[in-house]
Amino acid sequence: MARRDRWVMLTTLAVLQAVTVVIAVYAMMTGLTLDALTGSSPTSPAASSPAEGSSPVPVVTAGPVLARLTAKSGDGPLPTKGTLTRQLTDALGDPALGDRVGAVVIDATTGERVFGSNPDLPVTPASTTKVVTCAAALAALGPDTKLATRTVQGATPGSVVLVGGGDPMLAGPYAKPTYPKQASLRTLAARTAAALSAKGVRKVTLSYDSSLFVGQTKADGWKTNYIPDGEVSPVHALAIDEGRQNPRMRAPRVADPPQYAADAFAKLLARRGIKVSGSVRPAKAAAGAAELARVESAPLYALVEHTLTHSDNDFAEALLRHVAIKEGQEASFAGGAKAVGAVLQRLGVTQPVKLSDGSGLSIRNRITPSTLAEVIAMTGSSQHPELHALASGMPIAGFTGTLGKSTRFALPDSKGQVGLVRAKTGTLNNVNTLAGFATTKDGRLVTYAFMADKVPVTAEPVLDRLAAIVSRS
Repeated sequence: MARRDRWVMLTTLAVLQAVTVVIAVYAMMTGLTLDALTGSSPTSPAASSPAEGSSPVPVVTAGPVLARLTAKSGDGPLPTKGTLTRQLTDALGDPALGDRVGAVVIDATTGERVFGSNPDLPVTPASTTKVVTCAAALAALGPDTKLATRTVQGATPGSVVLVGGGDPMLAGPYAKPTYPKQASLRTLAARTAAALSAKGVRKVTLSYDSSLFVGQTKADGWKTNYIPDGEVSPVHALAIDEGRQNPRMRAPRVADPPQYAADAFAKLLARRGIKVSGSVRPAKAAAGAAELARVESAPLYALVEHTLTHSDNDFAEALLRHVAIKEGQEASFAGGAKAVGAVLQRLGVTQPVKLSDGSGLSIRNRITPSTLAEVIAMTGSSQHPELHALASGMPIAGFTGTLGKSTRFALPDSKGQVGLVRAKTGTLNNVNTLAGFATTKDGRLVTYAFMADKVPVTAEPVLDRLAAIVSRS
């Protein structure tokens, strides 16, 4: 039997080889080319040599597998309102939500309200505050903006000023590479040392300027344990590793981030052969001082994605102040709140937003579900391409960021939507919120916000269920 199988296989190979030879001979004799198989004319533009970087003429293959799909993504029919209303209303009756709840679902394309239950109720948003902070930053500053940390010439030839540019993710000497790529204090020291050496300077005095941000370093409405517990650092324009003593640990945070960063910079200069004499003290850089060196952050769109995915409180507070500077306000909590409100108004948001900070740690913030859903809907609009990073930064249910925890979308009523829902979470004591977007089963893109700020224990499983209902609708 084995000998017969071997004979069949050898015979088959021989036949195939013979066919190949015949075809090759025929092609040489008749001038048969691939164009004859694909239908391209030798004189047509498609048959000419492709330009560098362009794709060659494709071989015609079978039609698309999904050719019979009746609805394109974002273009399908709206979900049946009666069914969706009944399911969401039932879920909103869960006692875990407490008695102060706002909810809304809107069509991302038209802005039509598909569902609403207290949609215009100002609710404590917790970390969904970052949605409006990041939207304002992208709209005001532009997605390609970078934050620069610099060194400039001091008052004398032998003096250097380290100038904070409001980039709390500036990597310190012991930071490991992360995404997005961080500007590096080590790189800044190397460039500064090279500039000084080129001038023959080997000994300097060093000061630091953290005056870009002003006002309180802690927001009204922050709990006293937030900084000791590592939720956030005091807000300054100069910091490394977001004010962490150990860049890989959330806590402890340093008491004086600018001084800590400047002292680390002095040590890095010394390693490069530049001796720093005396103590390192604060001093404002002179206007127009000659720049010695600089490092720049990743583009703003990548920083926004990071801020939303990981709910980064420190970077949200920095963004609030950069919006303030761009809008001509003082770079403080109060100035940032005014600036964000002004930018949102320009975007077409009509309901007022009350902010005491940019991260959502403050219990004094108030935002309506309608506003959050409306802002998120803008991220997919062709009229607002600058806001697209707001969508790509949203955590993915069951996979990334604050929705990647094992407790999220883990129950039978929501786990079927793992990977299909994207949303920003918000959590404080007695506050649970969720705002994001989903594509319905018929391909319609909708945005939603579910917010509760009198939660008895935790309402995260109920919020997951609500988002899952929308995705299944």
